[in-house]
Amino acid sequence: MEVQIVCTKLIKPSVPTPPHLRTLKLSPVDQVQYPTKTAVVLYYSADGSTGSAEEVEGRRMDRLETSLSETLTRFYPLAGRYIKDGNWVDCNDEGVEFFVAKVKGCRLSEFLSRRDEMIDQLSHLAGGEFTSPVVSIQISMFDCGGLVMGFRLSHYLFDAFSAISFFTSWATASRQGMDDHEIWPTFGVANSILAGAANDLRLPKMKPMPRLMGTDNGVTKRIVFDGAEVSALRAISHDPSFPRKPSRVELVTALIWKARMRVSRAKHGRLRTSLAAHTINLRPRIIPPLPRWSFGNLQSRVTTKFMAAADDDRLPELKDLVGLLIDSFTKSKGTVVRREDVFASSLQKRNELHEAAEKGEVDVYKFTSWCRFPLYQVDFGWGKPVWLSRIHSALEAATLLDTEGGDGIEAWLSFNKKDMPLFLQDKDILAFTSNPR
Repeated sequence: MEVQIVCTKLIKPSVPTPPHLRTLKLSPVDQVQYPTKTAVVLYYSADGSTGSAEEVEGRRMDRLETSLSETLTRFYPLAGRYIKDGNWVDCNDEGVEFFVAKVKGCRLSEFLSRRDEMIDQLSHLAGGEFTSPVVSIQISMFDCGGLVMGFRLSHYLFDAFSAISFFTSWATASRQGMDDHEIWPTFGVANSILAGAANDLRLPKMKPMPRLMGTDNGVTKRIVFDGAEVSALRAISHDPSFPRKPSRVELVTALIWKARMRVSRAKHGRLRTSLAAHTINLRPRIIPPLPRWSFGNLQSRVTTKFMAAADDDRLPELKDLVGLLIDSFTKSKGTVVRREDVFASSLQKRNELHEAAEKGEVDVYKFTSWCRFPLYQVDFGWGKPVWLSRIHSALEAATLLDTEGGDGIEAWLSFNKKDMPLFLQDKDILAFTSNPR
């Protein structure tokens, strides 16, 4: 597969941003994100449009560029530039980076049938990794009419909820125009929260972030738990004492967590205490509520701890880990956060994880779930995506996505190269996943 960039441009808002909105101060949580761009890639089949390939591509590009420009009038900071020294975004309408590419030597259907072999090439479908714009978008067109949309989004501005709101808003504008468009993002939430807090608001001093793995030390793989395998996991993990049925995310997290414990035990010669830390959306937990489409990193962590016994190297039963996760998530959902405490609470959670990782005696396993976010509903006017993916990440973590059918989970795993082979040969991973590796 060969990906050739044929056009690069900057897409600006269709209406200039007013002077009083030119400066967006980042929140304390925004400021401590990793200085990387997260990547999401959406894959669309040919839609059967009439006309030559050039005509169809031309109509699609015109629609995408026009609707993106219109969408940016509401999402105006995305067309600006991050100013590192001041931790703010200059909303200068310089534009979103927009690449157009041609894919040669491969049909989209062939690519999808070999997707696990192609993971190392997915980065070619999401340009702009090392460029300065806070958002980079690449539209890659296959000769068969298939189209791929790759996004790179600055962690300083986006959490998962913010990303989905942008994708959905742009897709709606492309599909049916801006009229009756319900998504009106609210920026600058940090200012309103901090203004409402006490003057002596004390934020915890941040611990240094764990180092990124880097290109040479890390590797990314995809493992798939289909609906039947999730059901089988649920059956063997059942315990009458559970207050409710475990979710797909809890089941898959427990299995990955246990497999990582087995790898750690092989490396260190003993079973170690470990933490499973899941990123969560804080918006539903904040009182009084924030505006519905509040933009930025309004997130925290739910941390679940397994305490290893000094004289026992046996791995826990899967249902024991599931039970711990159910308990943590249930308590988290029942917890509210006062608006003025949002940043202090989130930063404290980050500090606890960083401190545990820094000491080196506890294994910290990070998870992010995008399950149930409506990514498979993002329709720009030529149908819903047939697949979505991540790409290689320098941050050691597991990202959970819905499968196409919605009843399974794809786990995108970015681990140390030395750990990955042993993890993939774990007997439970082999027993409950369906894709070849």
